[in-house]
Amino acid sequence: MSDALKQGAMQIVRRLCEAGFEAYLVGGCVRDEQLGRPVKDYDIATSAHPDQVQRLFERTVPTGLQHGTVTVVADKKPYEVTTFRREGGYEAFRRPTEVEYIDSLTEDLQRRDFTMNAMAIDQNGRLIDPFDGMKDLERGVLRCVGQAEERFGEDALRMMRCLRFASEYGLMVEQATWDALNSGISLLRHIAMERIRAELERMLGGSDPNRAMSLLSGSGALRHAKQELLLSGLGKETEWPPLSRLTEMEHRLAFIYIRLGADPADVEEDMIKLTFSRQQMETVKRIVAAHTVLVSGLDESAEWDEEPYLRRIWIAAALDYGVSALRTLREIYLLEDAPIRTDNVKSGSAVDVWKRLGSVWLEQMPVSALGELAVGGKELMSHLGAKGGPWTGRLLHRLLESAALGELRNDKETLLAAAREHYDKMQENDE
Repeated sequence: MSDALKQGAMQIVRRLCEAGFEAYLVGGCVRDEQLGRPVKDYDIATSAHPDQVQRLFERTVPTGLQHGTVTVVADKKPYEVTTFRREGGYEAFRRPTEVEYIDSLTEDLQRRDFTMNAMAIDQNGRLIDPFDGMKDLERGVLRCVGQAEERFGEDALRMMRCLRFASEYGLMVEQATWDALNSGISLLRHIAMERIRAELERMLGGSDPNRAMSLLSGSGALRHAKQELLLSGLGKETEWPPLSRLTEMEHRLAFIYIRLGADPADVEEDMIKLTFSRQQMETVKRIVAAHTVLVSGLDESAEWDEEPYLRRIWIAAALDYGVSALRTLREIYLLEDAPIRTDNVKSGSAVDVWKRLGSVWLEQMPVSALGELAVGGKELMSHLGAKGGPWTGRLLHRLLESAALGELRNDKETLLAAAREHYDKMQENDE
């Protein structure tokens, strides 16, 4: 896919050059190609103005004319083509107030954030690197183009990008760049929360989330977000197990919230502020809620036969929060230094059992959801000759738990017989 994408990009570059304009591959695609990393998209910079680009190609979309950007569609693939430009003043520490088209590639590259992103490739495949981006990459250094204070002052989001690039590419932030970041970090209060979330999401979902956590903690970046966040407490934790063993970003985030001692309400509030999607929020909340219920609900005073008792509450949590949430929670518990935040002295031994047997118990569940139960609410009402009400849901859940534990076979006759017994007891308790 990457080869086909590059061929399409180079065809656009060559066509612009044949028409008398300058054109180059620029930015992240050049960086990643030089590092042998997969390239997701190719961007092109050119001396041609947007109207000239539109006249030259059959299919174009005016995606950012105010910034000189036209999307050229070639072989059903989109390529952003942007005119060489210099930018005037910036407003709200984020957006340029004016854009001026220019004829110089070097001056266009000079306005970019980091040296590794200020490289270009011409139509013959020659690397153009006026600010020594490759030397910085070879040295393992992330450095701003020009004065770091100016780059961060123009666009404060670049400070979050700095942390992301340093973690994802395994780079040390050059001292002057790091000093400028720390002195200007409070400017993040001007950046929209969805922008902060996008960078945070990419950091935690990247190849080295532990490095990202260290950089976020060391810079205190999240303490300066526009809204107060529970995640700003990352600096209180100094030792983190290898988060990369959790494959999904949401699972890593759930681990972090658990380690910070968050409850489901805290998680929801934080993730809403950060504009995470509803689906992402529910995934993280279910994992945190399952953990909270499991470790805080242990009966500390009673004498119990450990494995049967722990199996029962583990299966109950799986029914309430989903089997996938419990599978992920076990993976979290299997990380080094499992994050147990509870005063219950039995929680440690309970987690050890869930680590060892939790996966087996989930695999052994005959049913895991009401939709898999051999009877439904209408059949219960018909069999018991009773009108529906709150009792229906309670009884179905009780039958589901018994079937999931293997105490009842999941067949209609067995479940209806058990339903009669449970219903009669419920009626007695209500009298």
